Amino acid sequence: MTRPLSAAQRRIVEEADPVTGRLKGGDAQLARLVVMKLAFRHPRPPHDHFLTPAGHRIREAGDEPERAAQPPPPDASGGGPFAARVGGEAPGPRGPARAREVRSAWQGLVEMRRMTNPDGATDRPCAWERAHLVQAAALALEAAGCSPAEGATGDGYRVGGTPQPEAVAVRGHGPEGIAGCAAALGRAGWQVSEHAEPRTGDRYLLASPRRS
Repeated sequence: MTRPLSAAQRRIVEEADPVTGRLKGGDAQLARLVVMKLAFRHPRPPHDHFLTPAGHRIREAGDEPERAAQPPPPDASGGGPFAARVGGEAPGPRGPARAREVRSAWQGLVEMRRMTNPDGATDRPCAWERAHLVQAAALALEAAGCSPAEGATGDGYRVGGTPQPEAVAVRGHGPEGIAGCAAALGRAGWQVSEHAEPRTGDRYLLASPRRS
């Protein structure tokens, strides 16, 4: 079990830049926050330290480390229990707590884009998203306010893999659902096209991370 933050560590977290999560503090304390999965060290000079989304969540909500959900990008945070909803799961938590988790995970992903895209662009997906297509697309949809389908027959979006490289299929309830998903993914930097199932005629989206 992760130890609670010390007073010095909590002060460093609370004083982090609210947008970028950039941290200031002693080397030993920053290194300990990295071990606790609450911060990471930028791989390029000057090697500043930044909060992971779990660290952001502690800063915003005062959660202890063992209760803080991690964002999907494991390269930045080491992974954790947070999972974007791809659609079809059993009903899960809703309300402010879930919204805070999704917002923090999305902020962490945008920060990862800034740090890992060669030009620092945040308006298009990064390498982690191209390696985790379903999770990345689902997070973009949930962060945009789209509702995932609950259970086998519930209304909402459903994200799944496809045989095509770097593409996911997104299905929604009715034309409005498809249109909303297409708009959300487009704003998140995905290239989207609409198609019809050969046998049923049901409409669905093919979405791929935009590269430029």
